[in-house]
Formats: sequence, C-alpha cells, structure tokens
Amino acid sequence: MATRLFGARVKRNEDPVLLTGRAQFVDDVHLAGMLHVAFKRSDYAHARLVSIDISEARAMPGVVAVYTAADLGDYWQPSPLLVPPPPVEGAVFNQRTAGQLARDKVRYVGEPMVMVVAESRYLAEDAVEKVMVDYDPLPAVVDLEAGVADTSSLVHDDLGHNIAAHVVQRKGDYEAARARADVVISRRMHYDRGTAAPMETRGVVAQWDALARSLTVWDSTQAPIPIRNGLAAMLGLAERQVRVIAPFIGGGFGPKIMMFYPEETLIPWAAMRLGRPVKWIEDRQENFVAMTHERGQVHDCEMALTRDGQILGVRDIFFHDTGAYDPYGLTVPLNTQCTLLGPYVVPHYTTEFKAVFTNKTVVTPYRGAGRQHGVFVMERLLDLAARELGLDPLELRRRNFIPPDQFPYNNKIIFQDFTELTYDSGDYEPVLDKARAMIGWEAWQAGEGARLRAEGKTVGIGLVMYVEGTGIGPYEGARVQVEPTGKVNVATGIGTQGQGHFTSFAQIVGEQLGVPMTNIYVSTGDTAQFSWGAGTFASRGAVVAGTAIHHAAVKVRDKARRLAGEALEVAEEDVELVDGFAQVRGAPTRRVALAELARQANPLRGAVRADAEPGLEATAYYGPEMGATAFGAHALILEVDPETFNLRVHKYVVVHDCGRVINPLILDGQVQGGVAQGIGNAFYEQLVYDETGQLQNASFMDYLLPTALDVPRIDIGHEETLSPLNPNGVKGAGEAGAIPVGPLFCQALEDAFQGGGLEILEIPLSPYRLWELVTSA
Repeated sequence: MATRLFGARVKRNEDPVLLTGRAQFVDDVHLAGMLHVAFKRSDYAHARLVSIDISEARAMPGVVAVYTAADLGDYWQPSPLLVPPPPVEGAVFNQRTAGQLARDKVRYVGEPMVMVVAESRYLAEDAVEKVMVDYDPLPAVVDLEAGVADTSSLVHDDLGHNIAAHVVQRKGDYEAARARADVVISRRMHYDRGTAAPMETRGVVAQWDALARSLTVWDSTQAPIPIRNGLAAMLGLAERQVRVIAPFIGGGFGPKIMMFYPEETLIPWAAMRLGRPVKWIEDRQENFVAMTHERGQVHDCEMALTRDGQILGVRDIFFHDTGAYDPYGLTVPLNTQCTLLGPYVVPHYTTEFKAVFTNKTVVTPYRGAGRQHGVFVMERLLDLAARELGLDPLELRRRNFIPPDQFPYNNKIIFQDFTELTYDSGDYEPVLDKARAMIGWEAWQAGEGARLRAEGKTVGIGLVMYVEGTGIGPYEGARVQVEPTGKVNVATGIGTQGQGHFTSFAQIVGEQLGVPMTNIYVSTGDTAQFSWGAGTFASRGAVVAGTAIHHAAVKVRDKARRLAGEALEVAEEDVELVDGFAQVRGAPTRRVALAELARQANPLRGAVRADAEPGLEATAYYGPEMGATAFGAHALILEVDPETFNLRVHKYVVVHDCGRVINPLILDGQVQGGVAQGIGNAFYEQLVYDETGQLQNASFMDYLLPTALDVPRIDIGHEETLSPLNPNGVKGAGEAGAIPVGPLFCQALEDAFQGGGLEILEIPLSPYRLWELVTSA
C-alpha cells in the first residue's frame, strides 16, 4: 500500500482543538437550569458522628436540597470492589469500601458527609459552611507499623484489627539459597505517599431526560463503560438508558479509573431526583484529599548473592498503606511483588506484604501503580551489592539478565491479571548498551567525572533498569466503518486522557485501509458510540484497544478487497487499497473508491446476499492471554549545589523497548511526561501527615511539583523487541517514564557524594532531606 502510517512521526491530530481552547472538558458542559453541588467533608481523620445538623443550610436562599446518608435511603450502599483479590494460595483479603456519604463514622480527612445542591456553586459552598457536625474524635491510625499493633485504634471496628490483606508468594527456597550465599545485603527501605495532581481535577455533570427516560453523564473518568453499567444497575435503569461521556480529560494517571467515587453516583441520583441538570467540579483543595493517593510502603528486604555477583535469591517483606478503604483490591502491592523481579534471573524469591488500613485518603493506582516500589527495592539492592562486591553496577546487572533465548519466561508468581507472571519477550543487553553509550558512561569512568569533581563540582552518574507489565486484559473492542462519504469512523470504548489515541488509532486504521488520516474520525469514551470495554489503565490502550482496532480494520480491508474484486472482475488478492481507492495491483487506473463500495454495500433497494453483511464495516474484540512486558533503562548525570542541595540534571537518557512503535513522536511524549512525574516523585513531591491524620501540605503552595525549569531535556532511544501476543508486536509505554526514576536519583547522588558513606534508602527526597542524609553520613 502507498499509505504508510504505522511507525511514522505523525503530529497529533487532536492538538489543534486543545491548543486553541476548543476541546470540551467536563467543566465546559453548561446546561439550562443547571444546579451545582458542594460537599461537607470531614475535618477529622477518625471520629464518630454524633449528629449532623443541616437545618440552617437547608433554609438558605438558593439551596435546593441538602442530603445526608440517611436521606439516601436504600440508594446508600458501599461502592463495589473494583478488582477482586488474586488466586494466591492462602491470601487474606478483608474488603471494606465506602458508602456515598459517611454515616456513624468518618475515616479520613475529606470523607464526604453531606451533599448540598444549590443554584450556584457559591451558594452551595456558603451552605456547606452552615452544616454543623458534632464529632467524637478517635485516635488516628497514621503509622503503618503502629497500625498493626494490638493496641492500635481500629479503622473498621467490626474487623478487630487493621490488616486489609496479607499475601505471601514464594518461588523456590530462599532460605536454602541464603544459607549458601557468599554475600547477603539486608536493608529497610521507605517509599512515601504522593498524589497525581492532574491539571484538571475530577468532575461530573448529569442530566435526566424525563420524556426520553434517558440519563446522560459527563464524567472525567478513565472507564466510561463500567461507570455506565454500574449507574444503570444502581439507578434501576437499562444500560441503554444511560449514556456516559468521558470527554477530553486533563490528566488521568490512574486515580480517575477508580469506581465509584461517591460523587459519580450522587450527582446522577440528584439529577433524576430533582429533575434538573446537576454539576460538581472538584476544587484543588478537595483534590488533595478526595482523589485517591498512592505510594506509601515500608520494605524489609534482602538479596543473597555469590562472590561473583550471581543473584541466588531475594526476600522482601513489606507493609502497604491502603488508606481507609480498599476498593481497588490488591493491584498496587501485587504489582510491587511482581515488578521487583525486574529483567533479572532470581531463582529463589519470597515476597510477603500486609496491606494496612489507615486514617488517610484511599490508595489506588497512580502512574506506575506499585511498580516504582519494586524497582526501587531491586535496583537499590543491586547497587549496594555492587559496592559490597567491588563490581561495576552495570556489570552486575548484565550478569543477571534473563537470556533472550529463555522467553517466554515464567516467574512463577501471580500477577495482577491473575495469571503467572510471564514475560512474553525481552532482550535486555541492547537496551543497557544503548543507554550506556548515550549517557557517556565510558567517558565518565575514564576521567570525565573526576575532572568535574576536580573543578569543585558535586556530580554523579547513574543507570538503572526496569520492566513494565503492560497490555493486560480482560479485553477491548472497536468498530471500523467506511461511510458512503468516504470518511472512516473508528469507535472504541476506552477513554483518552492525552495519550494521543485519536492519532495512533487513526494510524492503525489508515495503514490497513490506505486512507489519509484526515478522513478518519476516532471516537473514544462515549458509551453511545461503543458499548463494551474495560477502560484506560495499565498501559493497555495501544496494546488491547489498538489490537481490536487493527482486527476490525483488517476485516473491513478484506471485505473492501472482496467487493472491489467483484466490481473490477479480478481476484481479491490482486486488489490493493491506496489513498481511499481499491485498485488493481499493477494497473492503478482500474479502481473504485471506498466510498462507492460503502454505498454499494448498503443498497436502498434489492436484496443483500444471504451470506453477506450490509455496510462496509466490522466490529472486533481482543483479549490478551497475558500482559506484554516492556522494559528499558534510565540514566542521568546530575550536579548538587553544595550550599542549597538543589539539583541540576545535566543529562537524562531513556532507552525504552515497547515492541513495534506506532508513532515515535507520541511515544517520546509519553516517556517525557512519565519522567517529569518520576522526577517529582523522586525529589519534590511528598504528602505529609501529622499524628492526627491531618494532611499538612494540601495546596500547591506547600506540595512541591517540578516545573519546566526543573525537568531537563530528555534524550530518548528505542529498541524494538516485538511482542508475540498481538499482530502488530506492540507493548505499552504509558508508565515507563515514571517507574525507575527514584532509584536512579539515589544511585547518582551516592556517586556524587562517593567516599562519604552516603546510603539512600528512601524516596521521595528533598534538598533538606538530602542535606540531612549527607550530614549524618
């Protein structure tokens, strides 16, 4: 075909509307007669609710309704468990999810207790101030280890303890491996909380059409189809009566996949009850406490090795902070268990975690979704082992790589997709070698680093590896349709939050149909356009939805070639699709437009053959048997200001292998965005709670985000080890930029302060914390 789109650096076709302010976000939805909502949220992390007095709020001018949990009646119900626990033998999981509004007890600061509906958000906020709550404060569970003590206060009284889950997985016999090791590296490591801080906060708008008996919901969700299905069930409607639209979303990053946030079920309920459109937009302070968090874990870990650096085994026992509830199951800590293994042969592995209920905001996946923690533990242990054994840290990694002829490689522990963690493909040395060359490792070791230090600069270099499980099921679907106008419609159920789906999906279709991208219209995140799918999460859009789109496009291509063969009186294998036409290979003047074939396939008179389907369209689904494993390396050279302990990154390199690349330009953007968040996670962002469970830095005045001045230019290289799991050989890349940045910073900082005994076993850092560590070392 003349049209070659797959693999091209095509500019994103969604950017013009975004850059000119013509894209629709949830807050851009304005409807006649719309009401606005504000919530009274808990001021306490842990307290019994003695009474709630809403009389003064309800009497205020402009207030239409005020609801407590008691007012919801039978509609009040705990949210569903989004992801059930995996089939790990002996696993314990205690499900506790929240109702829409707190009743009897509050369990974290920001938990909603009262919903106020008014003619404007201003009036609703004023009324919230008039809601009087009588609390009976209780001791807050903040520290993980204190939370599992017998004397701890209980987050959920009926449970009798604060253990949300306890999971042990084993591969081989770690104790036997440890007994014959020459070296055992043991450490305690900390990984603290952060928040996604999306540019657009959450929002929901709902409109009930009483005549059509239909509900339309605009929601900043990553999973519009499951939201529709859940709302229909809760509201007693047929799924076809509910339309959920996820328009453009200003950053999802994982927390917007949570189902269901209280607001997502309350706003539609209120719209139906009041017969008017209802809108709620989260403000930034709400976002800090009401949108889910991630990250908090404490690890006691060790690695057993031979004298020549062969890994014999790893043991990792950790606590995971799940927050006040556990609606997302065990996805985050399970990812930690699995991703720790990295690209290395680890013959013996014991991993155990206890998820702990605390009086903090709920924890669900955020870009990386537990993978950061596992990579941090493994890469830090390798650095410490290299120092102990006197080996080059990169050589130690190389000696333990899984050989390329060993794939698919089964790690024998359960992954988040409930199958044994199996790497479908991999070839790690080319990635390491390319990153090493791009960062200038040899020149640095040969004297460049020493020269800079001789000039009085505190500089260091680092390089770490990682794997990223991507493209998990259960499935996604897509419909591809050629219209009689010549335009091509592509519809899929996943939502988009800036990943470039409108462009990448058009490239996949254009490649198969030989149609210019200007003639391809892609629809995502609208349940009226496509009714089946799971959502956008776990770096799966290009892999799972992209493969479904590919299969649908291939079906349309084959049908077009068959119809064209009949019209042109040639064999269909002699027909090719080029620039919107089906033409005879070698005789391009003999051709018929795809638009004409679409018209002929949808006649207004006559009969369609019994063995044919009308229309030039097809629907297809794809469900992977397991995830596709991407991998890569990050490297950097940094400098520390010896007075302020601020950092300056001189060079940052990423070499990523996500299989066959659909669009290198979009892939580079995904990696760069991930690195920016990874840098924030490594050196800037940390949510700080006091002993009463109060969040101390719930604003951008106090919660430090990296700016454009802090994020360096990123040099990106690609390798392509094709996945055997899908016809395009693609793997995911959405989280790769964020995953290994923490241990990378630690390695480079230790190199910068070499000889001073610095050992960094925690993330995030900060200038002050780095100063403390260097001083104490």
